Parts: sequence; structure tokens; C-alpha cells
Amino acid sequence: HEKSQCSFLSQCREVIQNSKEVLSLLQEKNPAFKPVLAIIQAGDDNLMQEINQNLAEEAGLNITHICLPPDSSEAEIIDEILKINEDTRVHGLALQISENLFSNKVLNALKPEKDVDGVTDINLGKLVRGDAHECFVSPVAKAVIELLEKSVGVNLDGKKILVVGAHGSLEAALQCLFQRKGSMTMSIQWKTRQLQSKLHEADIVVLGSPKPEEIPLTWIQPGTTVLNCSHDFLSGKVGCGSPRIHFGGLIEEDDVILLAAALRIQNMVSSGRRWLREQQHRRWRLHCLKLQPLSPVPSDIEISRGQTPKAVDVLAKEIGLLADEIEIYGKSKAKVRLSVLERLKDQADGKYVLVAGITPTPLGEGKSTVTIGLVQALTAHLNVNSFACLRQPSQGPTFGVKGGAAGGGYAQVIPMEEFNLHLTGDIHAITAANNLLAAAIDTRILHENTQTDKALYNRLVPLVNGVREFSEIQLARLKKLGINKTDPSTLTEEEVSKFARLDIDPSTITWQRVLDTNDRFLRKITIGQGNAEKGHYRQAQFDIAVASEIMAVLALTDSLADMKTRLGRMVVASDKSGQPVTADDLGVTGALTVLMKDAIKPNLMQTLEGTPVFVHAGPFANIAHGNSSVLADKIALKLVGEEGFVVTEAGFGADIGMEKFFNIKCRASGLVPNVVVLVATVRALKMHGGGPSVSAHTKFHYVKTELNGCCNLQKQIQITQLFGVPVVVALNVFKTDTRAEIDLVCELAKRAGAFDAVPCYHWSVGGKGSVDLARAVREAASKRSRFQFLYDVQVPIVDKIRTIAQAVYGAKDIELSPEAQAKIDRYTQQGFGNLPICMAKTHLSLSHQPDKKGVPRDFILPISDVRASIGAGFIYPLVGTMSTMPGLPTRPCFYDIDLDTETEQVKGLF
Repeated sequence: HEKSQCSFLSQCREVIQNSKEVLSLLQEKNPAFKPVLAIIQAGDDNLMQEINQNLAEEAGLNITHICLPPDSSEAEIIDEILKINEDTRVHGLALQISENLFSNKVLNALKPEKDVDGVTDINLGKLVRGDAHECFVSPVAKAVIELLEKSVGVNLDGKKILVVGAHGSLEAALQCLFQRKGSMTMSIQWKTRQLQSKLHEADIVVLGSPKPEEIPLTWIQPGTTVLNCSHDFLSGKVGCGSPRIHFGGLIEEDDVILLAAALRIQNMVSSGRRWLREQQHRRWRLHCLKLQPLSPVPSDIEISRGQTPKAVDVLAKEIGLLADEIEIYGKSKAKVRLSVLERLKDQADGKYVLVAGITPTPLGEGKSTVTIGLVQALTAHLNVNSFACLRQPSQGPTFGVKGGAAGGGYAQVIPMEEFNLHLTGDIHAITAANNLLAAAIDTRILHENTQTDKALYNRLVPLVNGVREFSEIQLARLKKLGINKTDPSTLTEEEVSKFARLDIDPSTITWQRVLDTNDRFLRKITIGQGNAEKGHYRQAQFDIAVASEIMAVLALTDSLADMKTRLGRMVVASDKSGQPVTADDLGVTGALTVLMKDAIKPNLMQTLEGTPVFVHAGPFANIAHGNSSVLADKIALKLVGEEGFVVTEAGFGADIGMEKFFNIKCRASGLVPNVVVLVATVRALKMHGGGPSVSAHTKFHYVKTELNGCCNLQKQIQITQLFGVPVVVALNVFKTDTRAEIDLVCELAKRAGAFDAVPCYHWSVGGKGSVDLARAVREAASKRSRFQFLYDVQVPIVDKIRTIAQAVYGAKDIELSPEAQAKIDRYTQQGFGNLPICMAKTHLSLSHQPDKKGVPRDFILPISDVRASIGAGFIYPLVGTMSTMPGLPTRPCFYDIDLDTETEQVKGLF
């Protein structure tokens, strides 16, 4: 017995030492990794707590006990299990509860991948099926086998094994493991009539529960090996009446308990290893949706409605998101929490692809469609992880001229009506935050103009229960003013005035109200004409919501804390001494952050072929920086893994959206693009070559028009080359294009320096029509990117504007209006001269004149005004007469949009 005891202790030490070594190897590559075992315990069993704690510490694991009252109900136990199931910090879960609580409902509430005691039906099923390497095996059952083989030295092959009094998962695991060893195994209960004869026949007896007193010890034959595991390892309850039979082959219950605890630790290390493997790059096991393209191609909304999207939680699981990392909106949309970035921080990024375009027609040339077609090709047809990152469309164009922005034909984001209308409310949140700040500005001016310093101060810092206290943001303002006091009663009269008065100069207010509707009659308005405003009126205007600086902040931020900082430093005006007034000064930063706390989370949707899409942020490219969010790109790059692709899109032509992507977005994110896909159409190139203007009602008869407009494509390729990134031209093919035209455009693009030029047919057949583009992009991404910025942000504002005008647009020079020069001087004096530039310019021409097509030359670029988005982090000059509030045409899209009141289906969106 002493010899077997030494062997047993050696086994325990060996198991723990092996677990420790495996964990150390895992931590070499993942230094911050430390598996956590959670044990739900109902009742007191300090001995088991101590054993678990000691073994876990020795192996290098963390352990946490959730202690519940002994009389906890089944529902209370399950509630705790479900919480731990979703806790990504916990890698294993064990139960120490009374036997009567071990119901199927409780056991199968455990996630099988965290069930380190092997009690769930899934783990037991895999064991029975012979897939022990894919499941967790009961540590108690495994301890029984190892003790018999190694401590006692029994060869189990051919032995008659009797398992007495075992139940449930332990009984099933014991039978299965003994049978795998070639043993003849029988399991019976203590009250079985043939118990005595069966005990006489057995070579080995395993006691799975305490022996009743009425069963005599003499029923067990001398020389029989007896193993006692009647201590319910899971519950921690020692059965009374445990036999103390002094057979030479007896293995006591304490031996089983200790070795089983060690084997549980081994299971924990295996669980951690599996978890780490899941976090590493792997090819998604994505269920792609099949397309059945029709000819002629139906309307976008008919195609969208003809495809049933996957449930968004299924999609999220397929791409490696955890259940607690998504917030589901309906059936087909979900927000993704930023915590995923922390979980995947050690994951290598995938390849980063930007889709830009030539100078477009008013209808657009299909950048969104190409983006969707490309990811459908990569993932659904080439089995490569890929993610599309798109902007959320503004309601303005959706009901105006251009229509929706979900792609088109058989390359769409679905459901397209949900994509184009409201989505998850991000733009509404931006509108609410923007207009709260606008209201705060005018209200503050009114109150400062109608109150004394003392009255103003007493209202800003009111008495509450007889005490005045500064709020957190007011303390920050005091610090900014150099007033190092926290007691409101100690401020001098001068300090009270300094704190209470912002002294905003109304003529310098740059913050406008916004609305997500094209409404030309809000371009210039008068506010404050009500009697209660006491004659404090001024001229103001509305911008389109996506032109709000808050939208730009959302698109460029990289965390909730960073967004709050950016919102706080947004400059809304200057005071009468010329100093900037910020959202922080107005005390509204915290409220803005609260309104934006959900909008910061990217929105997960899917393409027609079931591949993932992030839809997040939607700044226009002509009056803002025109790119989807940094956060969406960063999360997607982690999810696709090192061999995957993230394809994002920049608004309008490469001269606008792409230039801002490189000089603004890449500076903010630190991400380096691998490839640019430049979208062109024969239609647009013919227009640039002298063909008629394009509108929604144009009938295209360009057969005799030569493709002189390829000069615009060549110019946009040259612009891309300024940044040192390989460019692949994607020719978005229309059914009216001829083979000769397609071949000519592709040939000219390659001569102009494109890495490759590929015709694309995704609109008519889906991802299959962009497989050649996908292959070209993969090949281009394998080449070294020599990315560089166009200018150094430290040079003066005027020089940065001139660099963009000359190198990108092809202008001869720039011309500043007196107002623009004054603004540049003011922003430089205020310390904002080292910010990048975001040009607000027409998207319909390389120049400032929309009717100048092709490649205009020798023009002077007029800068009519300059504004500053300090929170977003850029200066934006207005070129010519650029409007920040679009208008509606004579026949807007809304004429065709309707709702079927019987089915509640939207009609007429495109």
C-alpha cells in the first residue's frame, strides 16, 4: 500500500508538472494569458476549495469560487452558469453542488467548451463516439483508470469490472473508459438482487456511492481490487458509511479525489490551449448564401428581398465574435462591442484594401458595388476571409437623386431597406448630439447677455441641499483657466466672472444645426426671433447631418475615451479676445458622449452571399473626409486574420476620398494600405471624353464616342502612385459596354501604371463575376507597399492646401479670399496649424467647376473660406461655392418610395 501511495503521489505531481510546462509554452507566445477556472459551489467544503486552490496555483492557473447558499435552487445555479458561460475571462467551469441538483437541465446549461468535468451530453457523446481528443473526459473516471493501471499495476484487458452505485455522467464515463481498455464492464446499483453474486465474480469493484450498512463486507471476495470513489467529487460531499476494507488492492477515496483534481487542472490547460487556438487566425467556417441570378437583372430591392439573410448572431459566431461582443438589433443587424479589440490585440492584421474611383457622374460609378462584389468573390468563391467596411448612407441622397448606397444588383448589403433607412440610429444620435451643442451655444450667449456675473455663477453652480459643488467638467474648466480651487465659495469676483462668462463672439460661431434631409431652404435662416429670446437673433444655417464634425469624430476615433476627448476639444466659436471656445467650455462633453455611446460601436450586416460587412459612420467625401470608421477597419482587420482582407471604400473620386483616406484617416489610425482598387466605367469615361452629361433619365447612346476620357482614369492612377500603393483598376461593366471598349480601357490603365486592370460583372452575377478582380487584388497585396503621405503636417496651412491643389487636382495655384486668409491666420495663432487638410470641393470635376470634365489644366483653385474641425483633427478649406446642405431636385427619389400596408414591405428604394 505504501508503494502504491508513493506511486499515486508521483502521478499527481507528474500531472501538475506537465500542465505547468504546457502552460508555460503557451505563455511564451501569449505572455498575458492565464487560464481561469470558475467553480460554482453551493455549501461549504473548505477541503475541496483548498485542494483546488493549491493545485491551480502550483500549475499557474487562476481560480475563482462562486459561493452560493446550500439551499440554492436549480434556477439560481443555472443563472450563475449562464453568466460564466458568457464571461470571456473564464476558460473552465466546474460544479460543487449537492447530488439532487445534478439534473440534466443544470449539467447541460454548461457550455461544452468550458465543461472541464466532462458532464454535458455533448462531451459524453463525443467520448462514447470515440472522439476523446475533441472533448473533456471526466477527471474522476480518468483518475480511476490511471490509479488502477499505474498505482496498483493492474492490466485491465479482459478483467471483469463491476461499477456499483455510480450514476449519470460518472457511470457513463467509467463504462466507456473501461470498455476502451478491453474490460468486461457491468454497472449496477446497491439494491440490485444479484449484487452478491456479481461482487463475487468481479476482479475489480469500483464504488461509485457510499455502501449501505446492510450490505456485508464478506460479499466482496478476498483479493478483489476495490477502488472507492464514493466521495462525490463534484458535490464535495463525503458519503457516510464508506467501507474501510483492508484489501491489498484498496484505493481510498482521498486518492481518487486528489488525482481527479489534478486531472481537472490538466483539462483546464487544454481548455486554455483550445481557446488560444480559436483566437488565432483561422479560415472561417462560413456558410455562404447561394445566388440564383436572373436575366434581366431585377431591381435592387427585389434581389435583396429574394435572399433570406442568416441570423446575425450566426454570422457573428462564424467570423469569431463571442456572444457577449454583439448587441443584436432585430434579426439581421448587430452592434459589435469594442472589447473585441482588447481580446484580439495580439492577432496579426489582415491585408488592407481601399476602393476609390475616377471622377464620377452624378449617379456614381459603383464603388460600393465593387466593394461588395470583391468580398463576395474573396470569401464565397476563393474561401478567403474578407470583410467589407462601408459608410452608412445619409437619408439625403436616399430620398434625393442618388438613391441608396448598399451596392446594387447581385452585389449588395442586405436587407437593403434596413441598410438605407435608419440602420441602428447612429445618424440620429449624431443629429441629437450636434443640435444639443448648438442649443448650448445660443443659450449660453442669451444668459450671459441677460444676467449679472453673480446671478450667472449662482445658476451655473446651484445650491443643492444648502451646498454648492462644481461638476467634474466645471472643475476641468477651472483648471484650464488656472484657477486651482474646488470650493465654489472661495472664488474671487474676478475668478467668478472669468469662470462664468465665455464671452462668445456671435460672428465667429462655426457650429451649425444639422438635419439628415436635403433641404435647400435651411441653408440660411434666422434664429432667436421669439419674444422669449429678447431680441438676441442672428443668421445661421443647417448642414446635412453627415457633415457634422461629430460624424467625423465618430469616423476617426479609436476608443470611447478618445471620442470623449475629441468631442470635448471641438471648437464652436471664438471669444471676444480671439481664443477658441470648445464643447468642454460649454460643459456639454459628457452629455454628447452619452448620446454617442452606442453609435461608436460598428454595425454588423451581410452581403447577398452571406459574407460579413461593417457599416459605420458616413461622412460625405466632398464636404467631409468621406471614409467609414477607423474602428470598423481595425476590428475587421483582427477578425479576418493575417491572410484575410478588409476592403473599405472612399467616397467619390480618388482625388477626393482617397486623398483624404491617406492623409487624414491613415494618420489617425496608423494603418497602412496594401492595395487601391480604382473603379471606372465606360459610361463615365465617355462623359469625360466629351459625351453628354449623365443624369438619372439619360439614355446612353455612346457607341460612336471615342474613349478620350481615359485621361481622367490615367490621372487618377497617377494620383494613387503619389502615395506609393499598388493600384488595380476595376472596370465596372455595364450591359451596353462592348468588348472592344472593355479591352481598350484595361489596356490603357495598365499602360498608365496600374498593377492590373480587370473587367467586373458582379452586378449581374454576384461574387463569381469579380473572381478575376479578387485574384488580382491578392497578387497586388503580396507586393511591398511603399506608402507615404503627400505632405508633412508641420508645414503651414497654405502650403498644405497648395500641395493638394497642384499635385492632386492639377491646379496652377490657389487663390485665398480675404475671409479664408483671416481664418488661416486665426487658426495658426490658436495653435491649429499642424493639422491635416480636408478639402471641401465638388466631386464632379478635378477642378472647382463641376462642368469641367476630363483633366482640367492651368486653373486657379479659389479658396472661399476655411473652417476647423479640431475635435476630428483637420482644417477644411471650402473651394468655390461649396454647399454643406444639398437640395432636392425637381423629381426626387421619394416619388417612387412607398410602403405596402398589408405586408409592411418597402417599395421603390434603389
